[in-house]
Amino acid sequence: MLIKRCLPRPILSLILMLVWIMLSDVISYGSVIMGAILGIAIPLLTQRFWDAQPVVKKPLLLIRYTLRVMLDILIANLEVAWLIARPWRRPRPAFVEYPLTLQRDFSITLLASTISLTPGTISANLRLDGRSLLIHVLDTDDEQAVIDEIYHRYERPLMEIYE
Repeated sequence: MLIKRCLPRPILSLILMLVWIMLSDVISYGSVIMGAILGIAIPLLTQRFWDAQPVVKKPLLLIRYTLRVMLDILIANLEVAWLIARPWRRPRPAFVEYPLTLQRDFSITLLASTISLTPGTISANLRLDGRSLLIHVLDTDDEQAVIDEIYHRYERPLMEIYE
């Protein structure tokens, strides 16, 4: 319990320490000690700003989701490059209002980030009521197909993982 109070985010503490050591450009007792101090102090000072950590209900599905997103990013990069390489074919940009079924802020943030990470799409706005997400799509002629793809590829797995 004492460790949890001193290290509320142990992975963050470790990352902060390692980043400090890398930034100091030399591994010495001083850089390790300063990294440890920052790794303990920063999470302690900022813990009141953090939301509760989400519970992963299906860790294997989370791994599958991560791999799917990485593959989708790669494929979308190729599609955008192909779209740019053919200047005679004009892109058909559109704003799509995506209705959300996710309830938790973390899940919605993760979905919006996933959409923004995938080239050719970006999350433009979350409505104040939290029920829809405005998405800009670089090239589409079927808004419903975009909604269906996002739901089946991203939102439904996030619901199974976190909600």
